[in-house]
Amino acid sequence: MKKLTLAALIAGSFAATASAQSNVTIYGIVDAGIVRETGGAAGDVTKVTSGVGSQSRIGFRGTEDLGNGLSAIFTLESGYKVDDGTLDNTTSALFNRQAFVGLSSKDLGTLTLGRQYNPLYNALSKIADPFGAGYAGSAKNLFPTGGVNTRVSNSIVYTTPKWSGFYVEGLYALGEQPGDNTAGRIFSIGFNYSNGPLNAALVYNNRNNDVAATGTTPAAEREDGKNTLLAVNYDFKVVKVFAAFERDKGLNSSPIPVANAFGYAVAPRASLEADDALLGVQVPVGSGKIIASWMNKNDKTANNQDARQWAVGYSHDLSKRTSAYIAYAKIDNKNGAGYTVGNNNEAGSGDTGFNLGIRHTF
Repeated sequence: MKKLTLAALIAGSFAATASAQSNVTIYGIVDAGIVRETGGAAGDVTKVTSGVGSQSRIGFRGTEDLGNGLSAIFTLESGYKVDDGTLDNTTSALFNRQAFVGLSSKDLGTLTLGRQYNPLYNALSKIADPFGAGYAGSAKNLFPTGGVNTRVSNSIVYTTPKWSGFYVEGLYALGEQPGDNTAGRIFSIGFNYSNGPLNAALVYNNRNNDVAATGTTPAAEREDGKNTLLAVNYDFKVVKVFAAFERDKGLNSSPIPVANAFGYAVAPRASLEADDALLGVQVPVGSGKIIASWMNKNDKTANNQDARQWAVGYSHDLSKRTSAYIAYAKIDNKNGAGYTVGNNNEAGSGDTGFNLGIRHTF
């Protein structure tokens, strides 16, 4: 009987060790709100929308301890809509938000392969924007974040360990166009600092817009799109201050989220050279915080299609995982510019937006 008990104890010990060395976590966000958009050519609209503050999602994150400070890691994340229960993408992609696998070392850093966030978007959403790229005040309304400026498929990402708060994040994505190794490729590098109340990032992003020859269709050589972003925030405890400046230059460096939202006779033109600026604050108030920001798009081409946005909101923590929110933003377009007030999950349809909703994390 003692031998059996000892054997059971040893087996249990091994099982506990294996469990500690390898684990998978299920996580997600459920976010829905009432959205009111006005000023668009299609008319005013009021709707129930998913992912206003943060896109609703479900994900699986795993890690396995390989010993000597080395771990295997993976993330699979899918977006969905709370308002109708459908997948939140126009393709058949199951894990449209993130899908990557890699290795992580305490001494050497982390290397991952798959569909991943662009360092440009990480800096904008996590450091620059007091709205966290969500709600009506989202920096995505004026800063260029469409498509590969947010997530990049076929990408290789390396992140160094932190040295006294400083670390580097680099991304290279293959265009995977037969016959041309550079067509469609993207590379991005971010120099980051996070220590105490100060967070800062300087990111350079380069997008190759060339298209390789296909059959009888000749190759197309196009100008690269380039973005350089400086993002900073500092927490004074009584107020957290945010600031950002970005320079956009080249094709697809500053796309317009909605082609012609205001029904102009001459549709707005995407800028080939622009400067973007942001100033914002978060002010703690009891169990919540007031959020506000001002943004400016300076189109430096002959079209001079500038735009400015101001926004204000409030997020109230009902618990550690649940919050209620309200937000409002207004865009002033100049010289036929066509920027719209959206939120984290939608580009919007007009020049004003109002949100009222609830967000739960698990």
